[in-house]
Amino acid sequence: MTKEQKSQVIDDLTSQLADNNTIYLADISGLDASSTSQLRRACFKANVRLAVVKNTLLTKAMEKSDKDFGELPEVLKGNTSLMISEISNAPAKVIKNFRKKSDKPVLKGAYIEDAIYVGDDQLDTLVNIKSKEELIGDIITLLQSPAKNVISALQSGGNTLSGILKTLSEK
Repeated sequence: MTKEQKSQVIDDLTSQLADNNTIYLADISGLDASSTSQLRRACFKANVRLAVVKNTLLTKAMEKSDKDFGELPEVLKGNTSLMISEISNAPAKVIKNFRKKSDKPVLKGAYIEDAIYVGDDQLDTLVNIKSKEELIGDIITLLQSPAKNVISALQSGGNTLSGILKTLSEK
C-alpha cells in the first residue's frame, strides 16, 4: 500500500469516526469463511457496518479525530474489526446472538456517545443500553401515565357524581 493510499484510508476512517457515535471494536480472527459470511449477514440485517481495519491506520485516524477515544487505541492489537451503527446496542446484540453458536467475535472495546467501554466483560452492559428511540418512548410513556390516571379518575368520579345526583333527584 502506497503512502497516498494509506493517507486516503486514514482520511476515510477519520470521517467515519467523526460521523458516528456508536463504534465497536471486535476480534473476529479464527472464524472460517462460512462463519464470517454469516456474521456479515447478521450485521447487514441489524444495519451494522462491519469492516476489518489495520490497527496502525485506525490508531492514526483516532488521533486525527476530534473525539477522545481514551484507552481504545491501546486495545488495537491483533485482528480488529470495526462495527459502526446508528443504534447504540445493535452491534452488541449481533455479537451476543452470534456467540450462541461460536466463541467469536470477542469485543475489544466500544465508543458510544462519549462513553468508552473496554473489554469483553462489558458486552452485557452494552446489550442493555437503550437506544435513543427506546428512551424517548419510555419518557413519553412516563409522561402519559399521570395524565391517563387523572383523566380516568375524573371520568369515574363524574359517573359517580352523576349517579348520586340522579338518585337524589329521583327521591
